[in-house]
Amino acid sequence: MKERYYLIREDILPEAVIKTLQVKQLLAAGDVKTVHEAVAQVGLSRSAFYKYKDGIHLLNQMERESIVTISFDLEHRSGILSKVLSLIAGSGGNVLTINQSIPLQGRANVVISVETSRLTEELDALMELLHTTPGVRKTQIVGQG
Repeated sequence: MKERYYLIREDILPEAVIKTLQVKQLLAAGDVKTVHEAVAQVGLSRSAFYKYKDGIHLLNQMERESIVTISFDLEHRSGILSKVLSLIAGSGGNVLTINQSIPLQGRANVVISVETSRLTEELDALMELLHTTPGVRKTQIVGQG
């Protein structure tokens, strides 16, 4: 089953969920050294923390974690990389890095890291669109986080 996400106002969340996020923030900031210390500080049971910890994230943290790295083999012709970048941007992707090899035997390998939290379509649909673009010989996701 595909995970579904909702945007929910903080004031309607159960207290245990809010306190779980506070524990995660204390741990991330280094204000406490252990989960035991953090849950004691916010007044939450360890079992509640472990129940909710993987399901609650600050929205901006989730956005930063939505990065995919895609490897392409492109024909060495003018405009192909530009077309790929345009398709990514048109789908709501934000290109973070581009690394391109020197073309050999008429092809160049390009590795692009894309922030995907604002994609207007599923990543699979974008990958299919990129793969079927004239001049694109190969597409492969090589990293996702």
